Amino acid sequence: MGRRWLSTSLHFIGWRPDSTSHQEKLLSALGATISLLLVYWITHLGMAGEGALWVTGSMGASAVLVFAMPHGTLSQPWPVLGGQGISATFGVACTLWLPAGPWVAAFAVGGSIMLMMYARCLHPPGGATAMIVVLGGLEIQQAGFSFVLYPILLDALVIVGAAILFNSLFEWRRYPLALARAEPGKLTGIAPEDFHHALREMDSYVDIQFDDLLKLVELANSHAKSKRVAEEDLKVGGFYSNGMPGKNWSVREVLQIVARRPGRPGRVRYRTIKGMGEGGTGITRLSEFVRWARYPVAPDEKGWHRTEDRDPSRGA
Repeated sequence: MGRRWLSTSLHFIGWRPDSTSHQEKLLSALGATISLLLVYWITHLGMAGEGALWVTGSMGASAVLVFAMPHGTLSQPWPVLGGQGISATFGVACTLWLPAGPWVAAFAVGGSIMLMMYARCLHPPGGATAMIVVLGGLEIQQAGFSFVLYPILLDALVIVGAAILFNSLFEWRRYPLALARAEPGKLTGIAPEDFHHALREMDSYVDIQFDDLLKLVELANSHAKSKRVAEEDLKVGGFYSNGMPGKNWSVREVLQIVARRPGRPGRVRYRTIKGMGEGGTGITRLSEFVRWARYPVAPDEKGWHRTEDRDPSRGA
């Protein structure tokens, strides 16, 4: 009970299992560090004091996206450059043309979000930049619209350029995403138009490139086509999943296997330990259980993962 409550609570607050390697984490941190050292140096050439620190902080958020999520929609060159530039411009306009007040910073951020979405360059650090222009002090406000060109757009160009060069050293991190697109494959039963329709129906911003979405489903389909469980694969004490989506998913543990006898089919006694029908037991024909069982699974601290618990003599 306690473990289920903890799992539900973590899911509710957005905690998800980690799928990145230690190498990927290290490269993300290294790339961001190098780019921000350049940004810090360039910004402090023409600015001093708190103004330069505020700008560096906004660019640090951009570096997180570009180097930790190089293939994300929000991380591509146009969102970085357009998002930062549009937000800075709107922030300057707010400081010059609106009466001073505590509401101006909030209005600058809200307006920047709308403009970025219409311009198809949504970039969260852009909201921080709009607020920085309003709250960053006299030096930033006196710079006026020149602040958009330097240091904002120049710093953004540095981050994008550093990302292109750094990520080009690693084939799987090529940036921008257009350089990393794989050859299109075949999607069984789902066409690209189906995904376009589904995204329109969601009416929500999804931080994944369309080509990456197709590739993700292609890989999932390829994985799902691997050979299913056969009767000789079943083991007493083994766990098996039906591989169904959503509420139809379940995991069963095999409690007993009664082999075939002349004139009588084999039987399997099982217990459902997770998902639909959890806690229930049943007896079914061996052939029926095999049709239900898509693949063997095993528990770990993150939930359930697929295994390849199959007789090696049967081949792939």
